[in-house]
Amino acid sequence: MESECPIDAELRNEISELLKPPCPAKVEEYLNQLIKTSTRQCHGITVKHNGDLGKGVYADSDLKGDELLLKDQMLVGIQHSSNKIECLACSFCFRFVGSVELQIGRRLYLQEMGVSANCCQTDYSSDEQEEEEEMGQCGSSSSGYKGKVPLPKGIAEPLMNGELKLPYSDKFSMPPAVPCPGGCGEAYYCSKLCAESDWNSSHSLLCTGERSESVSREALVKFIQHANETNDIFLLAAKIVASTVLNYRKLKVTRSEGDNKLSVSGSPYLSLLLEAWKPISVGHKRRWWDCVALPIDVQSSDEAAFRMQIRELAFTSLQLLKAAIFDEECKSIFSLEIYGHIIGMFELNNLDLVVASPVEDYFLYIDDLPDPIKQEAEEITRPFLDALGDDYSVCCQGTAFYPLQSCMNHSCSPNAKAFKREEDRDGQATIIALKPISKGEEVTISYVDEDIPFEERQALLADYGFRCRCPRCLEEEP
Repeated sequence: MESECPIDAELRNEISELLKPPCPAKVEEYLNQLIKTSTRQCHGITVKHNGDLGKGVYADSDLKGDELLLKDQMLVGIQHSSNKIECLACSFCFRFVGSVELQIGRRLYLQEMGVSANCCQTDYSSDEQEEEEEMGQCGSSSSGYKGKVPLPKGIAEPLMNGELKLPYSDKFSMPPAVPCPGGCGEAYYCSKLCAESDWNSSHSLLCTGERSESVSREALVKFIQHANETNDIFLLAAKIVASTVLNYRKLKVTRSEGDNKLSVSGSPYLSLLLEAWKPISVGHKRRWWDCVALPIDVQSSDEAAFRMQIRELAFTSLQLLKAAIFDEECKSIFSLEIYGHIIGMFELNNLDLVVASPVEDYFLYIDDLPDPIKQEAEEITRPFLDALGDDYSVCCQGTAFYPLQSCMNHSCSPNAKAFKREEDRDGQATIIALKPISKGEEVTISYVDEDIPFEERQALLADYGFRCRCPRCLEEEP
């Protein structure tokens, strides 16, 4: 039986107002303002609506092939829980932090302990930072470490604490790991600025540490555990809910200071909530259980039951999140209808978050050294490389929503692509022109592998809710 969310019925009109798409002119104004911000590198592009196709990104000057079009800051992003054992990265910008020795040492230490990928919490802050070490409860698994040559016990810890230095590692410096100001022992940052930015945008409500501003840390732990066991897309959704609540509170304080007569008692002050919701309102959204792709092992006759199961999963997640960070004045944000549309926005628009590992660069550098310097260095580094095995070069991996990149429409013959250059060492989305693009031409990317046959492309694109009618598809259609 379908679970009912009482907020959906109680605040139907408010929810409808929040989900109402803004007028095209306001969307264009908001997104083009983002293009002008100094934190984004945008070259020769603009966002505009084009009839039935909705919003898109267009060249407003002639662009060259291989030219950087956009470096887009994420609205929200997460590192996959399973990837955190492999890479220690900033929880806000996703740059690698610490040192080559720390990155290698912590992996080997956890590998030695037989730790699973999802739940280890260790203090990796530098010696100058007075933070107590916190170790979380970790599951055991050794299945991921087959075929690797183990090091003698006790070697990994000197790497982690800085007692053992690897040759030439100073050429691959990283910012020191700054611990979460809330004391959760889970989030680390590349700078105090990133730590403060994450705290102010969402983490203050989602931190499990002693200084957390959540309603219930115990409930928050249950929510995170449920997300890690089912789908970490819920962690992204929680960031949106938390950021909307925090934005609402900031706007309320600002407006109250400007107008002493402002009252927000009782039901939410809707205009403030709509303003706090604005960054999300411009994203294309459908309910998650309506737009999620049907797995290949689910028969079409079972589709309705599958989608109901997905809805129930979202409802369970929402109930756990509500117990952790609920705000009465933002009650409509905690409706299942809103939660489903937030997750659906991610399902339709997310981009893989990938940041290359400096550990890979380090070992490649050692391999390129001339003899006999290479031989001397490898006498020290080879045992560590063998212990890490073939996956020594694991990237920081996650998923994120990028406001401007998400406006780019699909083509099976795209003129641009997401591509990380050598200098791109954080979680921003980098879009490069594949070929010259004329002024006024739409900038397109491919949502699927454009090298697969026509029918396979169309089947994959159906999950995005459309049938591709690009020139290539029109030419190849039987």
